[in-house]
Formats: sequence, C-alpha cells, structure tokens
Amino acid sequence: MKAVYALGFVGLTALSARGQAALYAQCGGENWTGATTCVSGAVCTYSSEYYSQCLPAGTATTTTAAAGTTTTTATATSTCGATPPASAGKLQYAGVNIAGFDFGMDTSGDDTASSAYPPLTQYYGSDGAGQMTHFVNDDKYNIFRLPVSWQFLTNNEATGVLNETNFAEYDALVQACLTTGASCIIDIHNYARFNGDIIGQGGPSNEMFADLWSSLATYYATESKIVFGVMNEPHDLPSITIWAATVQAAVTAIRNAGATTQLILLPGDNYTSAETFVSGGSAAALATVTNPDGSFTGLIMDVHKYLDSDNSGTNSACVTNNIDDAWEPLSQWLRCNGRQALNTETGGGDVASCETYMCQQIQYQAENSDVILGYVGWAAGNFATSYVLSETPTESGTTWTDQVLVSTCMAPSVNGYVA
Repeated sequence: MKAVYALGFVGLTALSARGQAALYAQCGGENWTGATTCVSGAVCTYSSEYYSQCLPAGTATTTTAAAGTTTTTATATSTCGATPPASAGKLQYAGVNIAGFDFGMDTSGDDTASSAYPPLTQYYGSDGAGQMTHFVNDDKYNIFRLPVSWQFLTNNEATGVLNETNFAEYDALVQACLTTGASCIIDIHNYARFNGDIIGQGGPSNEMFADLWSSLATYYATESKIVFGVMNEPHDLPSITIWAATVQAAVTAIRNAGATTQLILLPGDNYTSAETFVSGGSAAALATVTNPDGSFTGLIMDVHKYLDSDNSGTNSACVTNNIDDAWEPLSQWLRCNGRQALNTETGGGDVASCETYMCQQIQYQAENSDVILGYVGWAAGNFATSYVLSETPTESGTTWTDQVLVSTCMAPSVNGYVA
C-alpha cells in the first residue's frame, strides 16, 4: 500500500464545516444533494449534466453552460494534483486478463454457465496456467485478472451461493495464478447486471450481491495476493449514487468475511471509463465507499481505457494515448483526493499506431505511479491469437512467443516501468 492512503487529505474529500464543498469536491449534477457552493478560492464549475466540481479560481474567465443557461466562472489555475512526486516512476502492477470463464457474457449481463470456456488444459481449453507462468518468468508481469460470470459461479441461479462443481473449476485457474506468485484479480464480469436486470436497481438485491462476495471472500480471506474486482464495466446506470451503495454492500461483505487487507477495486459507470470517471460522477460517488472502520485503505478505483477511435476495444488501430482526455484529469483528481486507481483493461492491435500510443500511455502512468498502480492488458487465455486485441502467446514446445504489442511495449521486461 502506498503512503497516500495515510495522508488523509483532510478537507479535500469532505464538506467543510460551513457546509461548502471542498476544493476538487463535487458541487452539482443530476440528483446531487450535497453542497452547491465551494470553499473560498474555489468555484463550482460545470463539467456535464451529471457532474460539477469545485475548481480553484483564477483571474481569467470562461463560459460554461448548465441547465440551459450560460454563466461565467473563474478559470482554474491551481496546479493541485498536477505534479507527481519525485518518488513516482515505477508502477506496482502490470499484467494480462486471462479470459474464458466469462465467455458468452454480453453487456446486458445475459449468460449461461455452459457458455464458459475454462482456459485450462484439464478442461480442454488453452494452457492458461502455462501462459501465466510464461508471462511472469519471461515478461516479468505480476498480476492477472481472471474474469468469470456470476452465472457460471452459481450455475445459472440468481443467488449468492456458489455452485461447488463450477467454483472448483474457476478456483483451479485462481490457484494456477497464485502458484506463479502474481497477484490475482477475482473479476465478476457481469456489467452490473444479471440476465438484463441491474443489481440493486430492479435486478438482484444488494444483499444477494453481497452474499456472492461474502462467499468468495470467505474462501480467499487468507490469500494476500487476491484482489477483489467488484464488477466489470457497469454502464447506463439509472443512478450512480445507488450503484455506490451496491458497491458499498460488496465491500462491507468482503471485509466482514475476513478479507481485511486485500485490495478491492471500485468500478464506476460508463463501462468504468477512465475518461469519464470524474466528469460522469463515478469518482465522487465511489469516494463515499468505505471499509467498515470508515477508512479508504485498500479501496482502489477501477478504470478501463482503450486506444481505438470509439474506445470500444474492437478496432486494431490506435488513435490516442489517452493522456490529455483521460489520464491527466483522472490523475489530478486522484492526487488531490488521496486516492489511487488501477487500469484493469487496456489494449490494442499489433500495429505501429498501438505501439506508439500504448507505450506513451504506459510511460505516463508510470510517471504518475503514486496514483496509478498499473495496467492489465486485454486479453489472453482462451482468445485465439488472431483475435483483434489478442495478447495470447504462441506455444511451441517449451517456447512461448508473444504478440507484437506485448513484446515491443507492454511487457515489463521490455518497458522497464514496473518496480
């Protein structure tokens, strides 16, 4: 854990004693019920219909529109959060998603257990265990994300009770991951849904979702290398504040199950996009989620960012390094609020544009490693080597050959950005 958690940043993330929002705190947006004025020296600045933020006041002015009106606000001139400390420069984590147990899942949360394709040779899948061993030993990766559908874990039942047979298969992948010495992310890959219905907002109850996480956390409570990924890519949520309560239920369940020290990843709306994490209100809503003791220790913001033209991760070409639109504003918010984030999905095709932009993105993240813990590429496991974003290495005897983007840019052994 970085010392940033212990700093507290008193006054930056909470309302002041006068009922005004603190510097860089939320001060407006749809369904916002908190303070709408800012402490002295800050101005409530419109970002979107969902989010306004207290930014430092300057001498220049700019016009911003809110609720159909035009107002003049002071331009932010403070550098709060813009400059990383001298100690930054090396990421804590770099890794790969090992996909297969999530196969069949679509963005509506529809899936069946039979669609899963375990990336393990004993279940007639790819050699996920061998891939992870290669990634650790040869490429110096140190974290893997292991996506799995809720339906697979419970054998299609809307319940928090794990199906013994199915869970044993998934746990085989987790144990293979742990054997490498890497950290292993348990990722429920359901888009905040179960068969089309949003958790806590018309679908499964928060209590049921908490039961699922309690079951998983109880099993892995003593495994220090386990990371709990609460949910993959929530999107189109009716209320981000209600979603934050769902995340809170999961966090409380994990901690109360005895998993008191492991990292927990907090996912926001809009496919947990790093670009809209602050402006869309996810950062402010999830900043209210705490451990049972009221602390934020180990609670990490979960973000994704692809580099293609529509941020979908479906195109081979890359068009941006995401620094100006995503990583710079997110890093500033994280630093000013004493929080950290992990980029658990990013990737690109094996083309020159992706080599350029991905290397730039990773370099920026390393330069801001006090608040960005690392990145996890999408994806290997049971994806074919011909898949547009494949990071699946080719095996020939005892030799593994990486995809070009991995071997030229993403592998820590190549970029040197992981401590």
